[in-house]
Amino acid sequence: MYINRHAEKTVQELARMFGAVLVAGPRQVGKTTMLAQLTGGMHCVTLDDPILRASAEEESGTFFKDNPPPVFVDEIQKAPALFEQIKLYLDRERNKGQFFLCGSQQFKMMKGVSESLAGRIGLVTLLGFSLRESRGIVFDVPFLPTEEYFSQRKLYTTDISYDEVWNTIHRGSMPELQNNPDFNWQMFYGAYVRTYMERDVRELSEIGDTVKFTKFMVAAAASTGQLLNLSSLARDVGISQPTAERWLSILVASNLVYLLQPYFNNITKRAVKTPKLYFLDTGLAAYLTKWNTPDVLKNGAMAGAFFESFVVSEIVKSYYNRGILELPLYFYRDKDRNEIDLLIEENGILHPIAMKKHADPQKKDMETFDLLDKIPNVKRGPGGVICLYDKLITFRGEDRIIPVSYL
Repeated sequence: MYINRHAEKTVQELARMFGAVLVAGPRQVGKTTMLAQLTGGMHCVTLDDPILRASAEEESGTFFKDNPPPVFVDEIQKAPALFEQIKLYLDRERNKGQFFLCGSQQFKMMKGVSESLAGRIGLVTLLGFSLRESRGIVFDVPFLPTEEYFSQRKLYTTDISYDEVWNTIHRGSMPELQNNPDFNWQMFYGAYVRTYMERDVRELSEIGDTVKFTKFMVAAAASTGQLLNLSSLARDVGISQPTAERWLSILVASNLVYLLQPYFNNITKRAVKTPKLYFLDTGLAAYLTKWNTPDVLKNGAMAGAFFESFVVSEIVKSYYNRGILELPLYFYRDKDRNEIDLLIEENGILHPIAMKKHADPQKKDMETFDLLDKIPNVKRGPGGVICLYDKLITFRGEDRIIPVSYL
């Protein structure tokens, strides 16, 4: 059964504005399924087919004569020579919505996108199902802890129990696992990691030691929700720091890992300048770190980090699905270890967010929000604690207790 994706509207809007639309995202999150749904009977070619791929690479000049637009090209990153041909076609014909492309790499890493198609292509990042999508909620406004957002969001809320949250965090957001509750979680992610290693990783970099790269993925998953420590990751795996940096960039380019940047300006001298690392699919992170059941995960030492990763991932999806690529998301931490888990910037106003896995939030969870008041030229807006309490409540000034169901 096809589940509607919130990014559909964004793809359709971009197709009216640009000659080409590219949907990027991790393997198996539903990019091809969504574009096949949207493009209907349009001609489709997949570059997973070795013969078509050879044709695209060696005879790129005639490829679109054999496959005339409008056309849907799957796994476009396998034939970067086509980007130049798409540019030539769009410059000549100037029609909108002629090329629908998808690939499992971040577009910044796809050779030819930025050079050839700047101003000619609309870009979308698709991740796994959001909580909204999997529960059939049509509300698609990016998360922002304001009165206006909550007044709209509450019209679409559905209850989600404590156990359901942890089952969702553990199972992850891959459409196949969500659509097939009887699918074996361990077998699915085992196959997923193997396919990722054999196909995407080899495409992105010459990695000889796939065993060490897998260990690196495990070490990165064990660091989800923490400040990035490249030297520690390198030491754990037995590789050099430059290699760790290169391998991390592969996980980021594959849209498996998101680096949340710290908020600092010239005045905040004491703010740390190291990003935080988040796995965008908590099911994959749980598989890699061997938290094999929801119960073991929610009672384990990493429960807080997994809850935080889940919340960040949901918020990231709410922006990506609306076509917002440069996310207004940061965190704050100073050298005294005072921390605000998440800052959302909107029109120059910072909205502070804490993320707590408990269901009994307290005012002390919001105390660090006051740090923003001490930074000159920074305006603070309403924020809140996202947690497992079940009611939206104004708790401290304009700051709220925010249930997961309001994401």
